[in-house]
Amino acid sequence: MFKLYWPEWTRDPEQLRRLKLLEKVPLFAGLSRRQLGKLLVKLFEKEYGAGEAIFLEGEPGKALFIVLDGKVSISRAGQGGEHRLATLGPGAYFGELALIDDLPRSATARADEPSALLILYKSHFDDLIEGHSTIAIRVMGNLLKALAGYVRTAQTAGASHNS
Repeated sequence: MFKLYWPEWTRDPEQLRRLKLLEKVPLFAGLSRRQLGKLLVKLFEKEYGAGEAIFLEGEPGKALFIVLDGKVSISRAGQGGEHRLATLGPGAYFGELALIDDLPRSATARADEPSALLILYKSHFDDLIEGHSTIAIRVMGNLLKALAGYVRTAQTAGASHNS
């Protein structure tokens, strides 16, 4: 009976692959398949070539990115050039602070190899959560957990540098 109400697009193998990827993204933990489906229709897919910049440090943040295929490096400018902070593969997300504000990006994101990304623009996220408070509460709660983790990591790193 459930399948009668499930959207037609779920029969598309590529959409099912995206849905299964979203199920593994920590930012969307706790969302039902139906809620993930509502989120999935708000995502835009874009391909990037090897070495292509996804966004640059200092640019305003407008979207969250999820790696569908490929690898992405996150780096920050420092003395002697860019310093790699992380390399992300399928299922990883970045740029999540853009869902909260449009402050300048704190790092640069670049495709290490041909990559496909799912993009959630802040305006689309705002439209989605306006009518779906359960989705909003879950995603914002997960975002707060991630931010708390970043703060703890920064505090630990700062404490070890001060020793």
